[in-house]
Amino acid sequence: MEAVTQGADVFFVLMGAILVFFMHSGFAFLEVGTVRHKNQVNALVKILVDFAVSTLAYFFIGYWVAYGVDFLVGADVLTGAGQAEGYGFAKSGYDLVKFFFLLTFAAAIPAIISGGIAERAKFWPQLIATAVIVAVVYPLFEGMVWNGNFGFQDWMEAAFGAGFHDFAGSIVVHGVGGWIALGAVLMLGVRKGRYRKDGSPLGIPPSNIPFLALGSWILCVGWFGFNVMSAQSLEGVSGLVAMNSLMAMVGGILAALVVGRNDPGFVHNGALAGLVAVCAGSDVMHPLGSLAVGGVAGGLFVLLFNQCQNKWKIDDVLGVWPLHGICGLWGGIAAGIFGQQALGGLGGVSFTAQLVGSLIGIIFAAVAGFAIYGVLKATLGIRLSEEEEFNGADLSIHQISANPESDFGGRGY
Repeated sequence: MEAVTQGADVFFVLMGAILVFFMHSGFAFLEVGTVRHKNQVNALVKILVDFAVSTLAYFFIGYWVAYGVDFLVGADVLTGAGQAEGYGFAKSGYDLVKFFFLLTFAAAIPAIISGGIAERAKFWPQLIATAVIVAVVYPLFEGMVWNGNFGFQDWMEAAFGAGFHDFAGSIVVHGVGGWIALGAVLMLGVRKGRYRKDGSPLGIPPSNIPFLALGSWILCVGWFGFNVMSAQSLEGVSGLVAMNSLMAMVGGILAALVVGRNDPGFVHNGALAGLVAVCAGSDVMHPLGSLAVGGVAGGLFVLLFNQCQNKWKIDDVLGVWPLHGICGLWGGIAAGIFGQQALGGLGGVSFTAQLVGSLIGIIFAAVAGFAIYGVLKATLGIRLSEEEEFNGADLSIHQISANPESDFGGRGY
């Protein structure tokens, strides 16, 4: 029975890893459907290559920073069959699929950033940023929250009566990704032609609503692996997490529908806003609380997206700061509200701990974002030239468009 249990846990976490890996195609198509046609190839290539760079950065450095574990031993030790001093890997390769699962979370950070900096960012400097973020920046905070590094959780519990609760990453993943992205977006500046001389915005509509919708659907499906399988074992899995994720998604959709006045881009991103917000407390909130959390997130996204684009002149192409940064912040705080037993939750959370932990996370991420992209801007440069931006990232970086045959007038070649 022990072997069966171990094998079942390996399979369970592996399926979670595959679902979250699948989400990266959702990030890609969400960006493809939003950016202009001349930047669609770049969106696809960028997110796939970002995942590859993230894998190496997390394998060699990031996972060790977060959990103090490396994989530089024999395969027999990695699968739990052999022994090595200082290494204690579980049988059946459980720790290997756990790495895969947590890697997909880490790689979501550059995938989030990608949507904000679309259409004008250089390719190779962004890969350098990805390597630094996934090797060092993200794992530092991940380890503090999910491994108790630097005594962070002990301090939180001593100071506020409970640790910082972030079950599936409203702050650790989404908040961190969104606030790093804010620094990147501001360092890059606005796209050429985004605003008229008088400062009024020039609308740039999504290039392909079906692709945008496809990206949202893929992310929604994968998110149930993101949230539910954060239990990381069959013994710990809870249907409450699935129900709460569903209700928050629905709340986000309906709120974005109303506040966004039927706009399809807002509706499909509203689903994601709700899912971002519910991650932190999805294991402790009541489904009605999750519905409220998702509804607030959907409305917040629409209002702040419009505020950023039209009032503050922050050219965040996919709205990743409002979606992941702000809705992630709301989710971290909301876990301390709707997780309370007085509001139907399971308890064991502290509002003050959630507020302080969430603020620490976003401040850490914002400082890191401005630092990383500020250094890259001052050294290598992070923005395409005006001519390259006009021609589009597809031709400027990859020398091919999304529909190459059309470049030849539809003729065979």
